[in-house]
Amino acid sequence: MGTETSSRDITEPFIQQDPQNNNNEKNEFLTEPVPEWKEQITIRGLVVSAALGCLFCIITHKLNLTVGVIPSLNVAAGLLGFFFVKTWTGLLTKIGIFTKPFTRQENTVIQTCVVACYGLAFSGGFGSSLIAMDQRTYELIGPDYPGNRAEDVKNPGLGWMIGFMFVVSFLGLFSLVPLRKVMVLDYKLTYPSGTATAMLINSFHTKTGAELAGNQVKQLGKYLSISFFWSCFKWFFSGVGDSCGFDNFPSFGLTLFKNTFYFDFSPTYVGCGLICPHIVNCSALLGAIVSWGFLWPFVSKHAGDWYPADLGSDDFKGLYGYKVFISIALILGDGIYNLIKIILITVREMWKTRSKQNSLPVVTEVHDGDSSELHLEEKKRNEIFLKDGIPTWFAASGYVGLAAISITTIPIIFPPLKWYLVLCSYILAPALAFCNSYGTGLTDWSLASTYGKIGLFIIAAAVGTNGGVIAGIASCAVMMSIVATAADLMQDFKTGYLTLSSAKSMFVSQLIGTAMGCIIAPLTFWMFWTAFDVGSPDGPYKAPYAVIMREMAILGVEGFSELPKYCIEMCYGFFAAALAVNLIRDVTPKKYSQYIPIPMAMAVPFYIGAYFAVDMFIGTVILFVWEQLNRKASEDYAGAVASGLICGDGIWTIPSAILSILRVNPPICMYFGPSASS
Repeated sequence: MGTETSSRDITEPFIQQDPQNNNNEKNEFLTEPVPEWKEQITIRGLVVSAALGCLFCIITHKLNLTVGVIPSLNVAAGLLGFFFVKTWTGLLTKIGIFTKPFTRQENTVIQTCVVACYGLAFSGGFGSSLIAMDQRTYELIGPDYPGNRAEDVKNPGLGWMIGFMFVVSFLGLFSLVPLRKVMVLDYKLTYPSGTATAMLINSFHTKTGAELAGNQVKQLGKYLSISFFWSCFKWFFSGVGDSCGFDNFPSFGLTLFKNTFYFDFSPTYVGCGLICPHIVNCSALLGAIVSWGFLWPFVSKHAGDWYPADLGSDDFKGLYGYKVFISIALILGDGIYNLIKIILITVREMWKTRSKQNSLPVVTEVHDGDSSELHLEEKKRNEIFLKDGIPTWFAASGYVGLAAISITTIPIIFPPLKWYLVLCSYILAPALAFCNSYGTGLTDWSLASTYGKIGLFIIAAAVGTNGGVIAGIASCAVMMSIVATAADLMQDFKTGYLTLSSAKSMFVSQLIGTAMGCIIAPLTFWMFWTAFDVGSPDGPYKAPYAVIMREMAILGVEGFSELPKYCIEMCYGFFAAALAVNLIRDVTPKKYSQYIPIPMAMAVPFYIGAYFAVDMFIGTVILFVWEQLNRKASEDYAGAVASGLICGDGIWTIPSAILSILRVNPPICMYFGPSASS
């Protein structure tokens, strides 16, 4: 959750299989020829990957800069990749041009490439670290705020951002390549999202699966069109400024509207509500009710006592300070608990695996019937996965070479982050990448941003007041990139293993997708940066994690400084509450724990507002009702509908940005206010 929501529920609707066709599909799976690794990477696949990479980077930036909640889009990438190449080959066949068959391996390469590309829009820190350094965030916190120095400012620039992406984004790919056999074959880690994506792709390339995929694509296209035209329609009423249009519609009355409780008709957030698990959406709404329904009105009543009453809405010595620091307390409490938990699970599972390998006697297995077929499937998968190996010397020399380039380059981009600090980070990075990849394989929960925040605190404290803020924030971006891309690579190796794709084609497609992302992610971010007022606390693109990240860095340098009355005590209370709620979730039986809220999901609306939680809750209500009325249809099509809503709204961002750059304003301002008293 938070900035790295991993929503495994999205995968379930797509992987339902008809038992009657299982035998035919197994035979087909065992007998189909597997193309060589070079044949799995095609020009048409790379063109489709680049197009989808652009779209998903835009969607990721939009979510990152508005609420910071990113649902998994892996399944949408697989589905859209299948649709575009099938359409391509179908059209060429109709006009008499022969094309190579579209295989599950090519489909897997496209999905891998797209995920690697749009993954950098998140792990590159465009919605958090890189904006946390800019002038707007510095001014938002306040020039007179202790530890917030004017020297610790670096505004986004297209050139240095692309350079930074290239020097840090490939290291994670080389850090764990030698362990792919250990993680996928020896430990047999599940990687739930990777497994579900593989099942989805495998189902596309069967007769029954292709028919369902065709219907899913129709639903996706239908809701993509609805979402696009609705977003276009909304634009005409959004006027100039931040208080016009459907985005400021007081759905529940003006009193609740002032406390950010309203439905803003956003297809993106409703789509997120359809994708994310019910408990995530309900947790976000509960967080909104606790904060904007009770806590902030209560704190506001003490203005003039706890803090000066005449402060601006974005002054850290007032209510704004409570919002930011209590959000940080919840995020850190949840992150630290889950980090410790996953490390303990990792150690326990590795110990169990090693004990089994040492104590189990060697037996000769006799396979017959279904078990024999499963054994043959596994044998074929193992052979293909190990066939095209990536030499350990190549991975090690690649990591060392890239680290050397990075150690030289990063201090030029961020002078306070000295070369020896970067070197220390890269010595520790493979161990942290392993922990995160192993934890993701067990739980489907990547903690990349938590590892990044730990690096931020350590480096900021080590550098101190003279540049510690910039050094801490930059180190967070470096660590997040390495740890996140390593986990993504292992997830993709699992998908490739299950779709009979070569490990070498997976690695090469990750490299190509990462290279695309190093260019596409900064370019699409630059579109937002130049077209919209990014970072404004009153605008749609608040970039909430930028302020949080800078405050964390200042906290690492200065410690707790001039915060409002009782703010520190409240932070301690919410930090402890986050630990306690997580512990209760883990010790309570599953039938009860599924109703206990997730602190990370609750933290987001504390700072941003309740409106997006309302939208996501509406999405979860729609899905719940749909499940009650027709569970099979909801399982088959909910993910496609959600992806269509998110993608349509994301596509509208492009013409909207162009209109903004050309200074073309919406013609109408639809505004709501109290009626004049008679």
